[in-house]
Amino acid sequence: MNRFLTRNKSKSGPPIPEGMEGAFPLQGGLAEMGFLDHLEELRWALIKAGIGVLLCTVAAFFFRRWIIDVLLLGPKDPDFFMYRVFGLDAVEFILQNRNITGQFFADIGTVFAVGIIMGSPVAVYQLWKFIEPGLYPSEKKGLRFAAVFATFFFVLGISFGYLIITPLALQFFAQYSISPEITNEFDISRYFSMVTFWAFGAGILFELPVVIYFLAKMGIATPALLRKSRKWALITCLTLGAFFTPPDPLSQILVAMPLLLLYELSIFIAAGVEKKRAKELEEALA
Repeated sequence: MNRFLTRNKSKSGPPIPEGMEGAFPLQGGLAEMGFLDHLEELRWALIKAGIGVLLCTVAAFFFRRWIIDVLLLGPKDPDFFMYRVFGLDAVEFILQNRNITGQFFADIGTVFAVGIIMGSPVAVYQLWKFIEPGLYPSEKKGLRFAAVFATFFFVLGISFGYLIITPLALQFFAQYSISPEITNEFDISRYFSMVTFWAFGAGILFELPVVIYFLAKMGIATPALLRKSRKWALITCLTLGAFFTPPDPLSQILVAMPLLLLYELSIFIAAGVEKKRAKELEEALA
């Protein structure tokens, strides 16, 4: 039976409590949606998501000077506040544009990137509204928790990448020299892409507990398996730390430590999911 239900335009049948639409079988007050109806609903959800991203892109266009001057170029400034936090003697470096269209595409690319990032919650919300009628109340509650959970760790990861990884990496490469005859001057396109890579790459890495949560729900990631794999997790975290940071031990450890803590949190989450699944199975058998 198709679980995606919609109310019949006729008012026959008993009313359904708010938030419980997906918990009731088909009856007089409900009608099953056809395949074409689902496609129409999906089409409108995608249109609304696209409009949301477009409006956020327009907003990013008007604020692009602040986005570029304050956010993207902030770590370039030797007075960037994180350098004082780390106690680093930051050096100034020069950004150059070596392509005729370099600054234009850097400007437009920034607008589109920020617009997509800002509009992504709108797109996720529209997708949620599309699938919500087909979910049971417990599933709706679980997805809401997962959405908040994922958003929190993504923002935390972006903040870590921007405030920790980016300043350390920039100053390492700005001060690295094989000869006093060579001056470090970075290309603007490469600079923007690396800042974005460090920030959003860390945001993706910090989604580890969310991934483990869903794997545990499917019974793939168990606490016992995760505890047994600790040594491999340590090697993986150190490898990712070396990949996302300059090749110095301090930066590598600074990135690897939060990932290891997230792995330990993932074990705790998997244990909670396993305990809940065992309780639900026991209640079902009873």
